[in-house]
Amino acid sequence: MGARSKARKRAVDVLYAAALRDADPLTLFEERTEAAENPPPNDYARALLEGVVAHRERIDELLAEHAEGWTLDRMPFVDVAVLRLGVYELLWATDVPDVVAVDEAVLLARTLSTDDSPRFVNGVLGRLATIAEQLRATL
Repeated sequence: MGARSKARKRAVDVLYAAALRDADPLTLFEERTEAAENPPPNDYARALLEGVVAHRERIDELLAEHAEGWTLDRMPFVDVAVLRLGVYELLWATDVPDVVAVDEAVLLARTLSTDDSPRFVNGVLGRLATIAEQLRATL
């Protein structure tokens, strides 16, 4: 697993734990980083979390619009975390190609969630990817 893939997984883990605890993801990330004996560099994980937190309201609006038949409240917490990260990378991370953002999110869903989650994540992010250029123009 590459360094960025590990950072994505770490960011999803923090987003998931923060949702369960109703905590701030950045605070939780800092606590976990400080508690680690030999913490690896977390620059990309931190950047992902900062981006998701900064754009969470818009990310959640987009998810609510494009997750056909699903509300955020009905989705498993881990799927919401993966989708938030995927939407952030898709629309705001200019150094991540769209296909990579979608593929990495699907891989995380396959690894961390239910059997149906990869297809669901792919569907939602795929719909957003088709209009990503239009969305970026409005951000």
